[in-house]
Amino acid sequence: MILKLSVIIAFALLIVIVGIMGLRKTRSFTDFLLGGRQVGPWLTAFTYGTAYFSAVLFIGFAGKIGWQFGLSGLWVAAGNAVLGVLGVWWIMGKRIRSMSHELQVHTMPEYFERRYNSRGLRLYASICIFVFFIPYSAAVFIGLSYLFQTTFGIGYTAALLYMGGLTTLYLALGGYKSMTMIDAVFGMIMIVGVAVLLGSTLGRAGGLDTLIDRLTAFHPQLAEVIGPPGWWPLFSLVFLTSVAPFAMPQLVQKFYAIRDNRSIRIGMTASTLFCVLIAGTAYFVGASARVFLNPEMNPAAFLNGQPVFDALMPEMLANVVTPSLSVLMLLLILSASMSTLAALVLISSSSVVKDLYAGFVNQHATDTQLTRLMRLFSAVFVALSVILAYVKPATIVSILGISWGAIGAAFLGPFVWGLFWRRCSKAAAVISSVVGLGVCIWLYATGMPSPQAGTIGMILSLVLPPLIAAVTSPSSVLTD
Repeated sequence: MILKLSVIIAFALLIVIVGIMGLRKTRSFTDFLLGGRQVGPWLTAFTYGTAYFSAVLFIGFAGKIGWQFGLSGLWVAAGNAVLGVLGVWWIMGKRIRSMSHELQVHTMPEYFERRYNSRGLRLYASICIFVFFIPYSAAVFIGLSYLFQTTFGIGYTAALLYMGGLTTLYLALGGYKSMTMIDAVFGMIMIVGVAVLLGSTLGRAGGLDTLIDRLTAFHPQLAEVIGPPGWWPLFSLVFLTSVAPFAMPQLVQKFYAIRDNRSIRIGMTASTLFCVLIAGTAYFVGASARVFLNPEMNPAAFLNGQPVFDALMPEMLANVVTPSLSVLMLLLILSASMSTLAALVLISSSSVVKDLYAGFVNQHATDTQLTRLMRLFSAVFVALSVILAYVKPATIVSILGISWGAIGAAFLGPFVWGLFWRRCSKAAAVISSVVGLGVCIWLYATGMPSPQAGTIGMILSLVLPPLIAAVTSPSSVLTD
């Protein structure tokens, strides 16, 4: 316990030190939000990967998907790597960067205003980001708090307050500069951590063949191409988590900030390999949970004999990894989560400060005023997320599903088509966004699981723009 506490204290001190270093290098609003648009390939690769994966992956998704789908959950990891990382960097990276410079934009709502000549679309987008990023951030806090409960035996509320305060402190100090510097450290910790986790799991199971045999004994389909829930739930999870990144503001921001096109080529390879290792290990270990956990030996992970999905992976980590290495697992989850939280807080705060305040309330706000307000609203966003995490309205997978589904449904069609197709009109952007988001929310409200509801909303958002644009006037600023 003394070792774990010492490591957590050292971890917190490192974050504060990096925050102070970022503060000294932050001299403008562009520095705070985008690192001065001078971030290199390796830092961008790490900050993209660590923003993509958090406690939501290791605690919520790996536990629930692994338990229900078995090894077929690895399709989610494959989709994340091929589409969510390689596809986004290869297809979108250069275009996002060039358009952000051409239109002189810092945020996605600002892009929508300039691209479609619509202040209303900017207002709508900024509200969507702030509203739907709060549950996403809350899901990360929930996962971290479960981990702290299992590791230290401290109260859920105390863990929430600690993590909320730490996130606010280091991000408010230096913004994106602090985030990119510390994300490189976080990324290296995650690589070492998942390597140890994968080796420990295979070692405790007696090897891959033995693990597969034991999974098959529970249910034959747990080791097959499609797990027990069937192809549609699995497809929804792959689509939601792999296609949404094409228009997720916290990931798109990485290309606004990257230095040049050469950095995109290097970063694409590095971030894809990072994703294969991180996501592949997480879902594989999650699929192994049935081999190691049961209600009799692990009562904390079950309720009335049924698994508590958000508690499976913390219990799994405690059972698989030797006590001498358990502190590394703590650092693994902390590193993944802090980076994601920082990205969410930064984007959500900018939606209020840059898009709402500077866009509609005070268009003559100074650079210094905007930077100060960013720090203030970072704290406000964290506080709202912590409150929602305290309430715990649903499982992590459900919370994240509605958050990613709603943002994807609102932005996917307008953003992707707007980047590449001159004829994509304002009407096409508005209608596809409103219909996609509306259908997503309606399906979820009527009882459909959030991944399926989000997938349907995103598909509508993506297919509607060319149909609507065909009968409306183009509104484009794209150059030939």
